[in-house]
Amino acid sequence: MIPINYEIIIEKNAVKFLKEQSKQQQERLLKAIYGIPKGNIKPLQGFKEIYRLRVGSYRVIYRLKKEELLILVLKIGNRGDIYKSLESR
Repeated sequence: MIPINYEIIIEKNAVKFLKEQSKQQQERLLKAIYGIPKGNIKPLQGFKEIYRLRVGSYRVIYRLKKEELLILVLKIGNRGDIYKSLESR
């Protein structure tokens, strides 16, 4: 369930990662993304309005823009690799 009236935008690099996954894994990740705010969600320390959604061994990093009613999926990746590229955000 998307919070009421929230739009979800998946950035290009996240779409690229999704396309590289099996059909079953794509469906699992998309179901979790479109199910936000349900799921294992935690705010990322040191970042404002950025959260991580845990989907098995994968992580979905997203920004919640409450004033714009927008969920912006920034990255999707494996648990061990996903956090390394976030320092620049």
